[in-house]
Formats: sequence, structure tokens, C-alpha cells
Amino acid sequence: MAKDGSLKKLAKEWTLVGSLTASGLPAAIYALQNSLLQISYRNLDSLTFSMLNQTKIFFTALFTYIILRQRQSIQQIGALFLLIMAAVLLSIGEGSSKGSGSGDPEQILFYGIVPVLVASVLSGLASALCQWASQVKKHSSYLMTVEMSIVRSLCLLASTTKSPDGEAIRHHGFFYGWTPLTLIPVVTNALGGILVGLVTSLAGGVRKGFVIVSALLVTAMLQFLFEGKPPSVYCLVALPLVISSISIYQKYPYQVKMKEA
Repeated sequence: MAKDGSLKKLAKEWTLVGSLTASGLPAAIYALQNSLLQISYRNLDSLTFSMLNQTKIFFTALFTYIILRQRQSIQQIGALFLLIMAAVLLSIGEGSSKGSGSGDPEQILFYGIVPVLVASVLSGLASALCQWASQVKKHSSYLMTVEMSIVRSLCLLASTTKSPDGEAIRHHGFFYGWTPLTLIPVVTNALGGILVGLVTSLAGGVRKGFVIVSALLVTAMLQFLFEGKPPSVYCLVALPLVISSISIYQKYPYQVKMKEA
């Protein structure tokens, strides 16, 4: 950007209002989404969390249609209904005493299932807003990345003033309780984001769908190996629904019909 002169051009055209409109709102939404996901992490097993988190595909499709009028194919609509069926099944199953095992059903429902579903709604909204800023407002993707990183950091920093985690940081320090194992999810999440971006840009959305499906299967396997906890009946029924939904959605994109002359 510095070599081709686009950086200088962006600096001249940059405005605070434009930045907040294009990047500020999505960044704040993503910051809230991350906080909700952290709450959900603590109250759901990894496979249930991963499958419910895929409902963000449905809400992304919904908000891109509302904001950008981006249509879905018939197959994609069917795939989204499969995804909703899986989410309802998991919500009913894992929220019941039978599905949740030894956990408190109310805690699993209100501090596990509800936060991840709300986070999926927010993820869909933020994704649609980012797409709107990029495609309609022609906001630079590089500039948006920097702006969103700054805003999200400020939002998270502000949240520590009142949250229990912020109080713990003030009393014990930021790295209190960290071990070498703590670095594993931090590094893998960072690398995962980079790799997903590379797969999407170089291999296409279809292969990205297969990566997501593979991740669900790996999650189920690792949960059994490390926690000794087999998936519940509800998870076993919902898993093929989620896998089918993702595969169909990625394989059959909406095709714009060309008008005959």
C-alpha cells in the first residue's frame, strides 16, 4: 500500500464518521459476541458449542438478505432449515435434565445455549455490515481490519472495568493462572483465522465447507479422547444435520439468471 500510493490516498480520504460507520459498529458487535462466546464455553461441551455456533450461517444469510438483498438458492434455504432443526434439537436436548447429564439444566440453557445463539445472531449482523461497508461503501479491507482491531480492543478494555474478569486482572495480573497449555487455544485460534482466510481465498467456499465439517468431526473425536465423554444422543442426531446443512449450503450457491436478449 505504501509503494503504490494507496496508503497516502486512504489517509487523505479517512474520516472519523466514515470509520465509525464502516468499522466501529461491527467491531463493537464482534466484541460483545466474543464475550457471550466465553460465557457459553464454560457451560457447554465442545461439540454442542461447535454445532450451535454454526447457526451463525443462518443469521448471516438472513441479515445479508435484509441489508444487501443477497438471495439464497432453494437448496441453500433447505440447508438453513436443516441447521435450524439441529439447533432446536440441541437446545431442547441439552437444556433438558436427560440431555445435560450431571449439569444444571437451567445453567446450561441460560448460560450456555442462549449466549451462543445470541452470539450467532450478532455474528450474522456484524458479517453483513462488514460486507455492506466493503461492497457498497467501498471501504478498504486493510483499513477496516486495522480500525476494527482498535475498536474491539477498546471495547474489551472498557468491559474490564465492571466485569469479574477485569477485577481478577486488577488483583492478580493479566497472566495469572496461565500455563504453557493456555497458549494452545490462543495460538490455534489465531492460526485458524488465518488458515480459514487462506482456504476461502485460494481454494474457494466449497472446500471451506468441508473444512468446517471436518472440524466438527475432529471436535467430537477429541472430546471423547480428552474428556472421556461420548456425544449425547441429541448430538449424534444433530451432527449429520449440521454436516448436511453446511455441505449443501456451500455446494449450491445462488445463481443469477441471465435475461435473454
